[in-house]
Amino acid sequence: MENLTQWAATAQELVTRLGLNIIAAAVIFWVGRWVAKLVARTTRRLMSKKGVDPTLINFTASLVYYAGLAFVVIAALNRLGVQTASLIAILGAAGLAIGLALQGSLSNFAAGVLMLIFRPFKVGDFIEGGGTLGAVESIQLFTTTIITPENAMVIVPNSKLGGDNITNFTARPIRRIETIIGISYGDNIEQARQIILEEIAKDSRILNEPAPSVGVAELADSSVNLQVWVWASTPDFLAVKLALPERIKGRFDAEGISIPFPQQEVYMFQKN
Repeated sequence: MENLTQWAATAQELVTRLGLNIIAAAVIFWVGRWVAKLVARTTRRLMSKKGVDPTLINFTASLVYYAGLAFVVIAALNRLGVQTASLIAILGAAGLAIGLALQGSLSNFAAGVLMLIFRPFKVGDFIEGGGTLGAVESIQLFTTTIITPENAMVIVPNSKLGGDNITNFTARPIRRIETIIGISYGDNIEQARQIILEEIAKDSRILNEPAPSVGVAELADSSVNLQVWVWASTPDFLAVKLALPERIKGRFDAEGISIPFPQQEVYMFQKN
């Protein structure tokens, strides 16, 4: 009877201790999860105030939450008497193996995070990078979607963009337009220059500052090439670039100034 009483007392003590540990682990879990959510919300709010990209905000907030939750789960298991050292070692080895297997994806992810932080371009910009030219439709953590001028959708890995030069054609409010106009050697250079400047002045989309420039770029084989520089707002760039040569050609035709085409003189000698 005495042994039975001792066994009952021991069992009661074990149950009581286990129950207290379970209650403590539950409290650690629920309080820890609440703290993790609070930290994630605070992180989201601070990053939003700094103007960080929403995609990066969501990812960082989720990362903070799940990292905190993992710590809470380990603390709760440790309170229950579970040996967490081996569990941490297993998770570390699994993380290393997954990292090696997903090396390319992690490279894309790292490049995506850097692009979202430093913002070399944004959605709507017209860029050239990673062997692709077009307008940026979306920026994700692993890929960037670009719409080409032919309206084709190209999904570019972020590591390819991050490891190459990026030309952002719409980053500046104004752009310079360069056109080469050839006149014959018999035409008057100053007259051609004044005609070009007059046609430039007729286009309201061309800016007065910086001032337009017309100069001799090259004495070519068949023509005197005039280099025309004008500035326009970025949205008007393509329209002005296409319209300016047409206006100049029409005015040259009316003024009798020729635009020569490449030609060669061939001399034939007859040998008796």
